[in-house]
Amino acid sequence: IGRPVLICALIRGPPLDNNARNQMQTQAASARASTRKPKYLLLEDGTAFSGFAFGAEASVSGEVVFNTGMVGYPESFTDPSYRAQILALTYPLIGNYGVPADFDRELSHAYESTQVHIAGLVVSEYSEYHHHWTARRGLSDLLMDEGIPGVEGVDTRALARRLRERGTMAGIITDDRSAAAGALPARHFVSEVSVKEPTSYGEGKRRVAVVDCGCKNTIIRSLLKRGLGVVRVPWDYDATRLDVGGVLFSNGPGDPTDCAATIETARKVVEAGIPAFGICLGNQMLALAMGAKTFKLKFGHRGQNQPCLLSGSGRCFITSQNHGYAVDLSTLPAGLEPWFTNLNDGTNEGLRHASKPVMSVQFHPEAMPGPVDTGFLFDEFAAMVK
Repeated sequence: IGRPVLICALIRGPPLDNNARNQMQTQAASARASTRKPKYLLLEDGTAFSGFAFGAEASVSGEVVFNTGMVGYPESFTDPSYRAQILALTYPLIGNYGVPADFDRELSHAYESTQVHIAGLVVSEYSEYHHHWTARRGLSDLLMDEGIPGVEGVDTRALARRLRERGTMAGIITDDRSAAAGALPARHFVSEVSVKEPTSYGEGKRRVAVVDCGCKNTIIRSLLKRGLGVVRVPWDYDATRLDVGGVLFSNGPGDPTDCAATIETARKVVEAGIPAFGICLGNQMLALAMGAKTFKLKFGHRGQNQPCLLSGSGRCFITSQNHGYAVDLSTLPAGLEPWFTNLNDGTNEGLRHASKPVMSVQFHPEAMPGPVDTGFLFDEFAAMVK
C-alpha cells in the first residue's frame, strides 16, 4: 500500500537440524519404551490384544467400538454418544496434536461436552510429542486427569476386522492377561448424559427446544448461528409445554427403545404439527414415535467418511456418524419416507414426512471436526421454524 513495513525477528539461538531433533526424539522414545507397562484389551469371545499403557492406570470394561476417522479425537471422546464405551481409533497416529484448553467451559469449540465419556481408549500408536497452536497438554495427560486408561501398540486394523466379523462385543482393558470380559450390566445411558434441568442459550426472536439425549455442543452452536434461541431440556421433559417454534431431538448413547418418555414427547410434537428435527438417536426416536421399529447394527457406523445418498437425486454426501442402532425401513408407516441411505450397507440415514413438518437424519450435519457438507439441514429446520 506504499507504506514502509518493518519486519522484526526474534532469534532464540540456532534452530535444531533434523538429525539433532530426530536423535533427541529417538532417545526420549527409547527411554519411555524401557518403562512402558504392558496393558491388554480382552474381548468377550476370548480374543486378546496386547499393548502398552498410557493415560490413567485403571482397569475398565465396556462395549468395544471403532472409529475410522483420521482426526477429531478430542471431539470423539467427549461425545456423549460414546458413553461408557471402549473406543478404538483405527487411524495409526493419535495424540500428535495434543488437546486444547477450556475443557470445562460450556459450549467449548474444542470439545463436544464438559467431560470425557469413553470408558477407555485403544490406539495403534500414541504420539508422545504434540505440535499444534491450540494444544495445551498431551492427550495422555487429559486421560490421566479424567481417570481413563489407554492402550497403545494394538493392531487396530485387526481389531476392527474382528469386530466387523463377530460384531460389537464387550471388552476389558486390564493389566491381567488372564482376566475375562463378561456381560455388561444394564444402564440407562441417556439419563446419565442429559441435562438435569432446562437451560437457555441465545436471544433469538424464535426459540426452539432441544431434547437433550446426549446433545453435542456443536448442535447448540449450529442453532444459535442461525439466529434461533435455544432451550435445552432433559430427555424426559415434555417439550410441548414450552412456547417454541420447533423441537430438535438430539443424538445420544444406547438403545432408543429405553427412552419411552422421549418417544412420547416426539409423538406429541408430531401430532401437534410442531416442526421437528431429529439427529442420530433423534432420528430413531421420531421413527419409533410414528410407529416404526429400530434394530441394533452389527458393528455400528463411526467415523467422518460415511457416504449417504439423498433420495431421488443421485447426490452423495460424505457424513460424520456415531451410532449403533438404525431404523428398520420395512416398518415405516404411511407418510414417513426414506430421505438418505447409507451406500455402504443400505441402512436408513434419514426420514421425512410427506405432509407433516418432520425431518431427521442418522448422521451428524453439525459434524465437528467435519465434514460439514450437510450443514444446510440446519438452514432447512430454521426455515421450518420461522
